[in-house]
Amino acid sequence: MSAATKKLWGVLAQYENPAQVYTAAERVREAGYQKWDACTPFPVHGLDKAMGVPPSKLPWAVLVVGITGSTFMLFFQSWAMGNAYPFIVGGKPLFSMPVFVPIWYEVTVLSSCVTAFLANWVMNGLPQPNHPAFASKAFERVTDDKFFIMIEAEDPRFDLEKTKTLLKEAGASLVEELED
Repeated sequence: MSAATKKLWGVLAQYENPAQVYTAAERVREAGYQKWDACTPFPVHGLDKAMGVPPSKLPWAVLVVGITGSTFMLFFQSWAMGNAYPFIVGGKPLFSMPVFVPIWYEVTVLSSCVTAFLANWVMNGLPQPNHPAFASKAFERVTDDKFFIMIEAEDPRFDLEKTKTLLKEAGASLVEELED
């Protein structure tokens, strides 16, 4: 792609430590930006609150599917042992709850774990094999020791110069434009 056909994706700002990126995240949120993200080499306590990120819906999805899987397995086992294939073992009743517990428990855990894995991918837009930030030489250090904030050009409040100024005033050691 030639330089003439590339368009501005957004701005990338580099910070040196967790305190700086936390403070910058608060300032970006207070400025009213909506399409932005922070990238850090390790979890920064409270950063999601500083960014104004709403609570995740993932626990609710896991709970609903876990309860559904659990209920389905209990009914399936009671139907299979009571109606479809009645088989009396050792004089026990056809509906014997202790016999059902191991499989019932395992299906509950399995359905919850699979939901957590798949819903996490879907909710986070994964897999994402390419991102404009991957072209930045500075961004390579996000897995090592640098902290970043990216603001997309599609954000309604985005103005290139004002955004760069905000990020620099928030303590950025480097601010660069990202092209799509």
